[in-house]
Amino acid sequence: MSDLTSIVKETSENGTDLSPDDIGSIEEMPEDTILSQQTSVNLVPFIGQRFVSQDAAYEFYCSFAKQCGFSIRRHRTRGKDGVGRGITRRDFTCHRGGYPQLKPSDDGKLQRNRKSSRCGCQAYMRIVKRADFDVPEWRITGFSNIHNHELLKSNEVQLLPAYCTMSADDKSRICMFAKAGMSVRQMLRLMELEKGVKLGCLPFTELDVRNLLQSFRNVDRDNDAIELLKMCKDKKDKDPNFKYDFKIDANNRLEHIAWSYGSSIRSYEAFGDTIIFDTTHRLDAYDMLLGIWIGVDNHGMNCFFGCVFLQDENMQSFSWALKTFLGFMNGKAPQTILTDQNMWLKEALAIEMPNTKHAFCIWHIIARFSDWFSAPLGSQYDKWKAEFHRLYELYSVEDFEVGWRKMVDTYGLHGNRHIVSLYALRSFWALPFLRSSFFAGMTSTFQSESVTAYIQRFLSAQSQIDNFVEQVAAIVDFKDQTGAKLKMQQKIQKVSLKTGSPIESHAATVLTPYAFCKLQEELLSAPKYASLMLDENYFIVRHHTEMDGGCKVLWVPHDEFISCSCHEFDFSGILCRHVLRVLSINNCFHIPDRYLPARWRDLSSSMTRPFQVSTSREHGGKIQLLQSMVSTLIAESMETEQRLDVSCDQISMVLSRIKEFPGPAHGANDISYNSPSDSLILPEVEDSDSMIQSFNVGNPHHSITLGKLKERRHRDGVDIYRKRRRCSVPCCGQFGHDATDCPMIGGDDLNGDGLGFL
Repeated sequence: MSDLTSIVKETSENGTDLSPDDIGSIEEMPEDTILSQQTSVNLVPFIGQRFVSQDAAYEFYCSFAKQCGFSIRRHRTRGKDGVGRGITRRDFTCHRGGYPQLKPSDDGKLQRNRKSSRCGCQAYMRIVKRADFDVPEWRITGFSNIHNHELLKSNEVQLLPAYCTMSADDKSRICMFAKAGMSVRQMLRLMELEKGVKLGCLPFTELDVRNLLQSFRNVDRDNDAIELLKMCKDKKDKDPNFKYDFKIDANNRLEHIAWSYGSSIRSYEAFGDTIIFDTTHRLDAYDMLLGIWIGVDNHGMNCFFGCVFLQDENMQSFSWALKTFLGFMNGKAPQTILTDQNMWLKEALAIEMPNTKHAFCIWHIIARFSDWFSAPLGSQYDKWKAEFHRLYELYSVEDFEVGWRKMVDTYGLHGNRHIVSLYALRSFWALPFLRSSFFAGMTSTFQSESVTAYIQRFLSAQSQIDNFVEQVAAIVDFKDQTGAKLKMQQKIQKVSLKTGSPIESHAATVLTPYAFCKLQEELLSAPKYASLMLDENYFIVRHHTEMDGGCKVLWVPHDEFISCSCHEFDFSGILCRHVLRVLSINNCFHIPDRYLPARWRDLSSSMTRPFQVSTSREHGGKIQLLQSMVSTLIAESMETEQRLDVSCDQISMVLSRIKEFPGPAHGANDISYNSPSDSLILPEVEDSDSMIQSFNVGNPHHSITLGKLKERRHRDGVDIYRKRRRCSVPCCGQFGHDATDCPMIGGDDLNGDGLGFL
C-alpha cells in the first residue's frame, strides 16, 4: 500500500492535480484483488502504466475487458479551465456501472418499458495526463476489477454492442475483397485467419458485412463524381481565385481531383514554408484516398491549403497530386514537408519537390510503438521508450549514432525489423538530422493533437463526395472567422512579462503572442545554463548540472551576428536558451531584427515597421498608444453591425480633419521609429543611476546606449566600425568582409546567417 501512496505523491508533485477521491480510490482498492478470469488475461492494467493517448488507453482497457467478459464506456473527465490544457483526467467504467436515469415522458405519449443493464458496478480504470520528456502521456492512477454482476463467456461477450464494430482497416479490406469477387463467407474466413481468431470470433458478424456492402452499392459513384465536378465549376464561376484540377481514366471515370480556395492560396503565400500532407484517411464508400495539405500561421493556428482525392495509392498518383498542388500555388514549393511513412509518397516527393526537405510525422511512428515493441520488450518497454525520446531530442548526429547503438545492445534489438527500418530512415524522423531545416514547431507531438483534431473536422464531412467541396469550404470559412476573432482577442489582451528582461519586453512588441510565449519559455530556462567564454567570440553553454559537453555559441556583437550549434533558430525560428544566455551575460538588451523573423511577427505591427517615422521618444509612446487604441477599436466594432457603421463614420471624420494639418518638412527629423538593432551592446557605464534613468525614460524599445555608444560609433559623420570592414571571427581577422559573409563560418556546427525566414 505504501508503494501506491508514493505513486500518488509523485504524480501530484509533477504537476498533475489529483482530487481527494483520486487518492482515496487508489488507497481503498483491496490488495487482494483477484481477477475472476486472470488465467485467460494476457495483460492486466496496473498503477503507473503509461499510454501515448486517451485512445490507446481505451483500446488497451477495452481488450482487457473483452477477455474478462464485460465492455467499457467513457465516464467522467476533468480539465483545467482557462489554462488551455484541455482534459487532464479520464475515467473508464464497466458498461453496467451507474444506474438508469428516469426520463420524463411527454403528456399523452407512452414510453417503451426497456430494461436497463446498469446495476451500479464499481469496476473502473482512471488515467491522468502528464508530460515527460516534453511528450504528453496518460498514466493509470486508479484501477479496480471488482464486479457485482456475472461476467460473460467468450462466445457471449462478442455480442455486446461495444464489440460489434468494424475498423477503418477492416472496411478497406472488405472493399478490396469485394472488388476481387469474393463471397461474404470467404471474406469472413480469410479475415479470421489473418487476425488469428477462432471461427465466428470476429468483432462483426456476417450481417454487418452485408450491410456494409449494401451501403457501398447505394453510392452512385459516377453520378456523385459528375456532381462534384459540377460543384467545382460553379465554385470557380463564383470565385475566380478558386482552383481545381482533375483527371479522367481510360473508362471515362473520375480518377483524381484536387482543389484549393482563394483564402487557402493567400495563406500559403504567407505561411507555406512548412506544410503537412496527410494521406492516412480514405473514403471507403468511394474507395478513394483523401489527402489534405495544412500548415500553421504566425499565431500557431492550423490553416488549410488544399485537398485531393486519389483513386490509387501509388507513386504516379502522388506525383499527380504534388504537381497539381504546386500549380495551385504558382510553382512555389515549401521549404519542408511532413508526411506519413509512405514509401510511394517519399519517391514522388523526391521527384516533384527535389529541393524540399522531407520528414515523417513522428506521432504516426510513436503511435505504432505499442504494437511493435510492447511484446518483445515486456516490462522494459517504458524504459526503452524513455531512452528513444532522449535520443530523438538530441542535438548532435554523432551523439545520436552512439546512443542508438548502445540502446540496441542494451535491449537486444539487433534483429528487430522495426528497429532496422527506423534506423535506415533515421534522417527522415530523428531531430538531430532535421534541426538545420525550418519546421515551425510542427514536428512536436503536442502539435499532433491539434493537427488530428483539425483533420477530423474534414473527415466528418465526407459522407457524400458530391457536396464535400462546399462542406470543406464552410469549415475553412468558419475556422478563418474563429481564428481572426481569437487573434484579435490575443492582441488586446495584456502580455504577461515574467523575467523583467528588456529582451522580453522588446520581443513582446514585435512577435505574435504564440511566438512570444515560445521565446519566453527559452528566456525562463536561460538562467539555468552556465556560459563559458573560450575567446572573444566563442562560448560554451551547458546546463548548470553538467560538467562537460554543451552547445557552441558564436557571438559577433559589432556585426549583430549570433549562432548556436543546437540549430534551434534554424529549426523553429525562435532563439534558443543558449543564445539568450550569452546575450544576457554580455549586457545585450535587444534582439537584432534578423533574429525576429517576419514568419513570427504580428502582421499589423510589422506593416508599420517599414515606414521610418521621424519621432522623438515621447512621440514614440504616443504611436504605441494609437496602435493599441486602433486594435481595441477594431475588436469592439466587430461585435455588431451598428457599431461597425458608427466606427466607419467617425473614422472618416477624423481622417478628414487630420488631412487639414500640414505635413512635416522633408528631412526635418532623422530618427527611425522602433529600430532596436541600432545598438546591441551596453557600453561602460560610470553611474548606475544614470543608466536606470536613461532606460526608464520614453519609449521602452529605444536602446539604452544613446550616449557613449553613438559617440564611439560616429566621429565626424563616419562609422568607425564599418570603415574598413575587418572580420571579427576568430581564425580569420581579414579585411574586406565581416562575420555575416565570412567563409570561415560555413560549417555544420553553426546556424549560418539566420536569414532564411526573413
